[in-house]
Amino acid sequence: MRILVAIPTCNEAASIGRVIEEVLENLDCHVLVVDDASTDGTVDIVKELSERTGKVFLLQRKAKLGLGTAYLAAFRWGLDRDYGVFFEMDGDHSHRGEFLPKFMEKLEEGYDVVVGSRYMKGMVNVVNWDFKRLLLSKFANIYASKILGLPFSDITSGFRCYRREVLEGVCLDKINSNGYAFQIEMLYRAYKKGFKIAEIPIIFYEREGGSSKMSKEIVKEAALMVWKLRLGI
Repeated sequence: MRILVAIPTCNEAASIGRVIEEVLENLDCHVLVVDDASTDGTVDIVKELSERTGKVFLLQRKAKLGLGTAYLAAFRWGLDRDYGVFFEMDGDHSHRGEFLPKFMEKLEEGYDVVVGSRYMKGMVNVVNWDFKRLLLSKFANIYASKILGLPFSDITSGFRCYRREVLEGVCLDKINSNGYAFQIEMLYRAYKKGFKIAEIPIIFYEREGGSSKMSKEIVKEAALMVWKLRLGI
């Protein structure tokens, strides 16, 4: 089973090398970096790792086009090349490669989607977030879960994996969100299609460098998108 780890980047030179090396140390896979016009040397680091390992690929885009479109581009790239499992990971080292084998264990148990949760069993596994950001994340999860009827603890998590059949089944052409709402929409569509979904506990770390991509526009998109999904708009 061929495995692809998709990592969107935009100025992640401070962390991307370490992220990719951790991934390859923990999982027999290929890595696809989707870069949105980085200017800090991110692309040079990825190219060097590509030449050295033969397991790293780069998809360059000419502008900052958003998280959702980056993952969609990665999924289509991988589907065209017969990968069977697709991972999502951040490029800022907030997601750690040591957890990747735990995802694979769940897939081997028969699950179709595995989500890395920061909030399982009432715990908060987040390192170095301020209270305001933590409160926003928790509220977003409760808000979207209640509206959409999703029985999961962390539906906004961007550390997850899908079987190929899920990406084919949800119809990627119908995915309308682009920011962090993308994670909610993908999980909702997979759930409604009847795919088997599991969560595993992870530890989420604050980014090591660069700047957060969170904005008021991204929050607004997510808030409106859940109602569009609920109403079938």
